[in-house]
Amino acid sequence: MLVATANQTIGPFWHLIEDPTWADLTRFGADGEKIVLTGTMFDGAGATVVDAAIEIWQTSPEASDRFPGFGRCRTDGSGSFRFTTLKPGPVAGLGNAQQAPHVAMSIFARGLLKALTTRLYFQDERLNETDPVLSLIENEARRRTLIVRKVSADTWRLDIRLQGDGETVFMEI
Repeated sequence: MLVATANQTIGPFWHLIEDPTWADLTRFGADGEKIVLTGTMFDGAGATVVDAAIEIWQTSPEASDRFPGFGRCRTDGSGSFRFTTLKPGPVAGLGNAQQAPHVAMSIFARGLLKALTTRLYFQDERLNETDPVLSLIENEARRRTLIVRKVSADTWRLDIRLQGDGETVFMEI
């Protein structure tokens, strides 16, 4: 019998990041605009993080038998990660507010006692300006640490910095 470990480790579930199919949220035949989310993870000294586990989840499009809405991968030998998913749309916020299209991300890595959580927002989305969560970040340079940039027709990139200059904004949950 496996017993779940404390939340500060990925514990007995680490083997799940070894299966590359988990990084493809479209693997069950999902319909929609397929995109690739990619980037590189850096530590506070600017070195790549080559042994992290990254999870993403999204509420748009809604999860189904063909689209799990959740994926997991590891950073490779160069600190890079890559997910294939569907481009999200806006989702309901509090009251009449709409949240901009986004993907949530959790990071598990050596030296972290608790997973880091953040969001990825898409460049040039009109709802970014009024998104209730993104708007909480007053500093424009800090806000940009959450904006994925389009690098080709279907590929979006955001590098993650765990500490130091240009540190990615992480959220308390």
